[in-house]
Amino acid sequence: MSFFGRNRTPRTGRSPAPIVRSDSSGSLEPPSPGAAAAKPLYLSSPFADAALVKGNFKTIVMLPKYVDIMEWVAVNIFDFYTNLNEFYGVITECCTQYSCPTMSGGPGLNYTWTDRAGKQIVLSAPTYIDSVMSSVQNLLDDENVFPSKSNQDFHHSFPATVKHVYRQLLRVFAHIYHAHYPQILHLRSEPHFNSLFAHFLAFGREYELLEVRDIKGEPNVPVGVGLLWERWKEKGILEG
Repeated sequence: MSFFGRNRTPRTGRSPAPIVRSDSSGSLEPPSPGAAAAKPLYLSSPFADAALVKGNFKTIVMLPKYVDIMEWVAVNIFDFYTNLNEFYGVITECCTQYSCPTMSGGPGLNYTWTDRAGKQIVLSAPTYIDSVMSSVQNLLDDENVFPSKSNQDFHHSFPATVKHVYRQLLRVFAHIYHAHYPQILHLRSEPHFNSLFAHFLAFGREYELLEVRDIKGEPNVPVGVGLLWERWKEKGILEG
């Protein structure tokens, strides 16, 4: 189910147009030919199958009856951001400019940042993630983008804005899996983190927020958490 272009229940008021922020789009570098690495821990048993929720996540992400689709997407994006930010806050001391000089989601899967001038630049992972979290927090706090009052309406650009937010959060997930999963295991939090990510993927798929290329790399060259996506699909955890 896509919420793009779908009419929502009208409210009595309407918020002004949000300010477009052009400094957090990000782009994807193609994988390096022949890039290879040892099998990561997050793809190994029993870690890859550790979860708090059993079964298919389809039922969790379905739009509840009588709930406005825009509000459903907004509140879920808020929850995903809050939970992911808490996870990153726990392992942030392990993510430094020296340990993570690039924003990598796997071998050859390196994300670049687009600055205000439209130039793609390479940032260290902590700098990239700090920029993501700060910009998303600013959007969540902006009543013109994420209205919290009943007399305000979502702006027509909300679907594009929230898809952009989703993409950036996806990249933070990808980096944590790639670079900091050992710390997640050390905290014995892999069932929590896996369930959060599976929920996030299923939600993105259901509402057409997910760009699979952002986690899989180029066609026929799956890398990073794209392989985890494929594993969970085969096990019936995620919809295809």
